[in-house]
Amino acid sequence: MDATSTTTYPQKWQERFAFFEQHGAPNSPGFKEALKGLPSGQRRKITFNWLAWLFGPFYFLAVGMWRRALVAFGIAVAVGIVVSLLPDSVGNILSRGVGFGLAFLFGLTANYSYFLKERRGDNGWNLFEGMRW
Repeated sequence: MDATSTTTYPQKWQERFAFFEQHGAPNSPGFKEALKGLPSGQRRKITFNWLAWLFGPFYFLAVGMWRRALVAFGIAVAVGIVVSLLPDSVGNILSRGVGFGLAFLFGLTANYSYFLKERRGDNGWNLFEGMRW
């Protein structure tokens, strides 16, 4: 696939790619300011992926980011093991919160990770590359 052409992608991905091309990674100095200038729905479209939130590592696998899928799955398993070691009174409540937190994390990282894979040719292991934290 031609690395400079975005016309083969749906409109929402073309918009995301254009934004990342123009303003850089989420941890870039101008990214946050540029994001603030967008309407709320557009901001969400750029920064969050609902399918990744819903399906987690399986979404990363489905779009060809198998390395990041393995990392996401490993994080989920490791956190699940730690939470299962907690007493039942705390573990049941905490496991739901941690599950939603992980899902949110996957949703936040998916769009920029896909941009890196498709536009930069970087299909590496780092799930959090370019993120603000």
